[in-house]
Amino acid sequence: MYLLRVPRFHSITKTSMPNLNVYELGTVDYEKCFRIQNTLQLARLADEIPDCLILLEHPPTITYAKPVDLKNLLVTESHLQKQGIRLVKTDRGGNITWHEPGQLIGYPILKLTGKDRDLKKLIFNYQEVIIRTVAEFSIEAHRDPEHIGVWVGNEKIAAMGVRMKRWVSKHGFSINISSSITHFSLINPCGIDDRGVTSLSNLVGTEVAVNRVREKVIQHFSSVFALDIEKRPVEEILNLDIEV
Repeated sequence: MYLLRVPRFHSITKTSMPNLNVYELGTVDYEKCFRIQNTLQLARLADEIPDCLILLEHPPTITYAKPVDLKNLLVTESHLQKQGIRLVKTDRGGNITWHEPGQLIGYPILKLTGKDRDLKKLIFNYQEVIIRTVAEFSIEAHRDPEHIGVWVGNEKIAAMGVRMKRWVSKHGFSINISSSITHFSLINPCGIDDRGVTSLSNLVGTEVAVNRVREKVIQHFSSVFALDIEKRPVEEILNLDIEV
């Protein structure tokens, strides 16, 4: 069983849980990680690998899913080029968003089976992982019934977008940790123009290291999804024969 909806702040005691391979990649270009995800998704479909969680950061990048999303880009593409910011089309759900170092990205490659073939439940559980994670820093976050993501008050701390292929996921979530968030002014984040964006460091009033949050995310992902963690060497996926 790959998904388990659990009450907040309750741990799971379960024997012989399925494995989750965790890869901590550091900072990787969006396009390269996109190709890695495609390859892992196909391997998971064929049951050649267990479920995986890729954790990383991206260099300054704006991603969007559909051409219409570019109406939420508030500067010209030439301005982005001058600033060294990549603009990349992708195939996840959601709208336009911003990535930079200091923002932790999670890309779960999960094979959903049986009653767990439920996209709303998957998003609910991603949100739960993040809500529990920021609670470790005394921050109370919540879901918003009108907007996907995780919120603190009226400000978004985490964004989400997924893509399923025969019930195997890719893409996932991003958590603003030590990112400056000033570059979110280049866009209407996720197409929302009447809400704010925040980061964990802003909320706690001091710089929070990404590696501290990454370990908490791994811990809570294991608990919420009832998966045993196995950290794997990054070379396993950085050196893959990439599916374009």
